[in-house]
Amino acid sequence: MAEQLRNFLKDKPSKAFTAPFDVRLSAQGEDDTVVQPDLLVVCERSKLDGKACNGPPDLVIEILSPSSFSRDKWLKFNLYQRSGVREYWIVDPDSGTVTVYTLEGGQYMTSAYGGAQRVPVSVLPGCEILLGEAFEQE
Repeated sequence: MAEQLRNFLKDKPSKAFTAPFDVRLSAQGEDDTVVQPDLLVVCERSKLDGKACNGPPDLVIEILSPSSFSRDKWLKFNLYQRSGVREYWIVDPDSGTVTVYTLEGGQYMTSAYGGAQRVPVSVLPGCEILLGEAFEQE
């Protein structure tokens, strides 16, 4: 997924990052929560200070593992929704599925994908992730 996103973003203002890369969910400092998503995309370069993203990224992708399952599915879901992450993906490599949460009116709307489907990235118009390719690269 990271490779597909980076290829799409080549010569575009948005930028993709992989862990470890700090994200301070509140740019104003009211909340000192720092997370390190597996993969993220920032469309507003003003949020970047060279070491971290200050404020919610536009896209966050978390890849499930047995140790991260409940943290990614519940804790981070609520953190990302509350802080305004526009799109949050939970990737389950064991089942070959992706659950996409798109922020609408402050609440996440859910879509699910699997197999060799193409997953549209709503925050990057024209970008689609080919799941078959993505899971081969995992």
